[in-house]
Amino acid sequence: MSDIALIYRDACMAELSAVKPGNVHMFADGHGMVVQDFIKSADTSSKVIAKPNLSVGERILSAVKATLDAVGCNTNLGIILLASPMMQAAYSKDGFSQKALQEVLDNLTVDDAVKACEAISIATPAGLGEVEQHDVRHTPHVRLLEAMQAASNRDLIAQQYANGYQDVFNLGVSTYQHYLAKWERSAWAISATYLAFLAEFEDSHIVRKYGKEIAQAIQQEAKNHFTSFISQENPKLYQATLLVWDADLKSRGINPGTSADLTVATILANGLRLG
Repeated sequence: MSDIALIYRDACMAELSAVKPGNVHMFADGHGMVVQDFIKSADTSSKVIAKPNLSVGERILSAVKATLDAVGCNTNLGIILLASPMMQAAYSKDGFSQKALQEVLDNLTVDDAVKACEAISIATPAGLGEVEQHDVRHTPHVRLLEAMQAASNRDLIAQQYANGYQDVFNLGVSTYQHYLAKWERSAWAISATYLAFLAEFEDSHIVRKYGKEIAQAIQQEAKNHFTSFISQENPKLYQATLLVWDADLKSRGINPGTSADLTVATILANGLRLG
């Protein structure tokens, strides 16, 4: 396995090691999925998403197909959509950087859009409704960046394409690095990053399934937990509280999946920058 593939796989595995209320993690399964599905998905997708000499669209489609073949359900579509341009940027002649990633985004093609839409269609993410412009069920005639720009006001993953992954770098990586330095343990820094995303944004996955009002309510809950969590000298003292909230969210069927995807992208960006 290449170094880039290992960094991708490690990012997926690291995210599973942290308490992420409402999402699947090592401490609790949920939403009809088990941690083993995500481990298998990380292993399987890493073998194709980081291959050299692929387009971004080819990375997306091959990784989604490989995952579905391995686990039979959509465990990582958001991760793959976010990671594929990052994998491409990692092959830039000067290595991975935000500038290299922006160049990849600027050079996305119509074929990338066609393959991404095919991948989204076969993964069938929950709550995917019809839209007037660039619906994934129709063959796109615009470049992938344009399609993502059109969706950026309703989807946080599309927003990363549209804004050059600013939220991943400015909120995600800075939060992760700060709490890694404070607590000296990656899993707690990952929990802080996940909560930071959930506190900052209405999670797209929750909005699609349950609407903005519920997403805003969960966002407020996240703000309260984030504030309490980061005030801890020893974050383990807050673990039980997070696990209670985790069980509560899962009992309500609420999965902040987009916040988890952005967290993986953060760990991946940090790992690729370190090389």
